[in-house]
Amino acid sequence: MNLDNSIFSCVKKSKIIVFISILGLSGCGSDSDGNGYVKFYNASVNAPEVFLTIDENIGDDDEDDFETTYSSVEYGKATSDKEVSDGNYYYELAWQDEDSKKRDDLEIISEGIVYVKKDAIQLIVLSEDIEQPEVEIYDIEVIDDEDDVDDDLFNLRVLNLHPDSEGTDIYISKSDETFNEAELFGGYSNKELSENKKFDQDDYIFYITKSGSDEVLFQSEDINYSYPSQYVMVIRKNFGSGSSPYILDLVTSSNTTEYIDFNAEAKFQVYNGITEHELLESYKSVFDLFVGNNAEIPDISSVQIGEYSDSLTLPKGDYGINLTVANSDVAILRSHLLTLPENSNKTVFFYLKEDDVDHDGDGDVDEDGDGIVDEIEITINSLVVENSNRASIYDHSIRMVNLVDSEDFTSVQFFFVRSDETVETALNKSTVQYTESTSIYLLNNTYQVFVVAKQNSSDIVLSNFELILDEQSKEQFFVLEADMDSPTGYKVSTSNQN
Repeated sequence: MNLDNSIFSCVKKSKIIVFISILGLSGCGSDSDGNGYVKFYNASVNAPEVFLTIDENIGDDDEDDFETTYSSVEYGKATSDKEVSDGNYYYELAWQDEDSKKRDDLEIISEGIVYVKKDAIQLIVLSEDIEQPEVEIYDIEVIDDEDDVDDDLFNLRVLNLHPDSEGTDIYISKSDETFNEAELFGGYSNKELSENKKFDQDDYIFYITKSGSDEVLFQSEDINYSYPSQYVMVIRKNFGSGSSPYILDLVTSSNTTEYIDFNAEAKFQVYNGITEHELLESYKSVFDLFVGNNAEIPDISSVQIGEYSDSLTLPKGDYGINLTVANSDVAILRSHLLTLPENSNKTVFFYLKEDDVDHDGDGDVDEDGDGIVDEIEITINSLVVENSNRASIYDHSIRMVNLVDSEDFTSVQFFFVRSDETVETALNKSTVQYTESTSIYLLNNTYQVFVVAKQNSSDIVLSNFELILDEQSKEQFFVLEADMDSPTGYKVSTSNQN
């Protein structure tokens, strides 16, 4: 690989903690005199979305003073570069603990002073546990080098936010090379920002090892750098399914792209929502699952109706899933495609669907007029959803799954009703179609959950229960199913996503 040796001559080995994220910063300075930039990156894994406020005079409401609250960002994301006149400003980092997003209604996490310098970016980073957060401000010069355009170069820094105290080494190679040809970018300690380095615009692969080791623990896919811009590569901890401890986020002046270990494993679990049916005589509410067509022993065995299996970890890839009646070779389902991208964590919901048969296509399924459908058929289907790996302690994701096959309605509404609300006034609500799922994010609180279907002009309550969300709560599944033992004929089963 053609890399100028001087690029690496200033690198000193040091301890680094790994939190990989690539932050691309704008490559040209402001046309206005005396302007700089602020940028916020949320690196607190158990934080909700966080707002950044910049205020010229925190104790004065003078309309001439600069005061702006920027849109919130979730963990692993950054705001775009925000242009501000140079000078001292107060900053606030806060989260939305009520319905209002107004600054005065936000809950402050941290506050301080930031000095905005002309032609520089002040990168504000929130890290560590949100209950004991730490804030660092990095002063990054805006590079406006005409040679970068003429010579097709780009600028790159590394910011290490991974909590591994042993430190980390970062290597770089061209996309058509391997780790054997890679050059050491540098070794960095936790929260250390590297100096800027210039590279030819091209496609590159990044590798991560522990300090002083040659064992590759992370390898990125090809990452394209085709503009004369500035980038900051932030290294962060991986909380996904893969065994690599690292993740990369590519943060440009306007967005953030996550890069996962190219070889990361994936995992999935399954849910048995297949009801017994006269056309499936040998099935008694339990199935075995096989991955591929050649296995003799189930990869997941004896999944009872209404239950989740343990998770199965596999290399990333595409798989054919087969189901049989438990402890037999009687097939229930064959060759359903399951795609597992690297680091993913999925749940597969299996369910039975009953359809009326219309052989001649005339729309009449009761040809003899006896009031009974002439023929029905059944199919076993799968619904695949991505599990949430969020760890926010102040709000939580609820994924609702609708497995109710009804002639009276095709969708339901979930209402999350707080103590000062009714179903009619509830702010938090979501509609879910049959065989589909959707998610909602809820602040910690106590909710009365109503699942309601519309039948003609009537609203019918299918299920009602209490939901308590607090700092110990996890991301959850709500699965709506038919249940003849329930007074309403329906039930909602709840479980943690992970």
